[in-house]
Amino acid sequence: MDLLSNTKFDFMKYRKFWLALSFVVMAVGFVAVFFLDRLNMGIDFAGGTQLTLKFKQAPDVQALRGLVEGAGFREAQIQRFGAQEDNEVMIRTPLVEGSEEGSAVPVLAALVGRYSGTMAEGTDLNRIGTATIAGLLAAGDPDGVGPEAAPGHYDGVAASIMARRKELGIFPSWDEVARAEGLSPRVLEALKRTGGLGEFSVLATENVGPQVGAELRKRGFLAVIGALLGMLVYIWLRFELRFGVGATMASLHDVLITLGIYAFMGYEFNLTTIAAFLTLVGYSVNDTVVTFDRVRENLRKSRGQDLLTLLNRSLNQMLSRTLLTGGTTIMAALMLWLFGGEAIKGFAFIILIGIVIGTYSSIYIASPFALFWEEWFGPGGRFGRKADAPSKRLPAAARPNGAR
Repeated sequence: MDLLSNTKFDFMKYRKFWLALSFVVMAVGFVAVFFLDRLNMGIDFAGGTQLTLKFKQAPDVQALRGLVEGAGFREAQIQRFGAQEDNEVMIRTPLVEGSEEGSAVPVLAALVGRYSGTMAEGTDLNRIGTATIAGLLAAGDPDGVGPEAAPGHYDGVAASIMARRKELGIFPSWDEVARAEGLSPRVLEALKRTGGLGEFSVLATENVGPQVGAELRKRGFLAVIGALLGMLVYIWLRFELRFGVGATMASLHDVLITLGIYAFMGYEFNLTTIAAFLTLVGYSVNDTVVTFDRVRENLRKSRGQDLLTLLNRSLNQMLSRTLLTGGTTIMAALMLWLFGGEAIKGFAFIILIGIVIGTYSSIYIASPFALFWEEWFGPGGRFGRKADAPSKRLPAAARPNGAR
């Protein structure tokens, strides 16, 4: 990085162009999210029911769509989940008016009718739970432990079967059931006689009512806004208001542009996404604060020099550090995005894109806005004190430790 140790780039020369470009991109993202409804709201915020299913064979998504629509949910979203060979599908249905239970029961009933055949209710080993399995075994007592010992004995057997199913996601054959720990041949034969293996299992069921969804949306919005305001106050007190304004505008810029890109990519917006945006705000402000700290040092060393020149000098001095820090963090986020799985793909994408945008904003958003604030509201600015007006305050460059 020696090539970046003595750079003399005029970053502020084209600041108006980059500001204009950024505002255009932010406007496009804002319209897409808040007016065109491009944001893929998860059930955390939109409310509704979400089922994650695993099939023995590759499922026909169109056939599933027909079944769900036949159950009365024409606006359902159905998509593959995870790797293609996992045979997993996510079914998301909107809120059911007047119902807090959601749509899980009618949707599963439609699927059972198609994929479970003539299997009796409560005997599908790929769908029933521990208590039902234990009840079936205790009723027949295949191990002959007697009525007194049966409840405890078969509870343990059922728990072992469920642990094996959780590990596999679904029992594709009875051979896999037989590998459950502590399962005797007699219990296996009893299960074969009384039950069966359906074509799908339910990996997860989530249901969020309308009131909960609205409350989560409100709290998520307030969390991000509160973080931005908190950063503004901190930098105002730690440095100066002009730097606080620059850092806050940079963070707001990062959030809006990343949100727009996230919406166009189609990733689900949920509570994990809010956590990612809060992480992004912290990272963005940290990068900006480091740059502004160098500006403050240069203000003390070069008293009387204009802010534009000091900003350019500080940005060049911190360029190597900024690229090294951003580059290493991008590598970690990229690995998470590529290999972290579906559960954290959206989170990793926000961090990955946000770091790139945050590095850009530290140079072309935070610094220009600090300069803008100084030109308009600082001493001698258009709306600030006149340069020749009496003042008891020291100039910014002369104040010790950047005191206000």
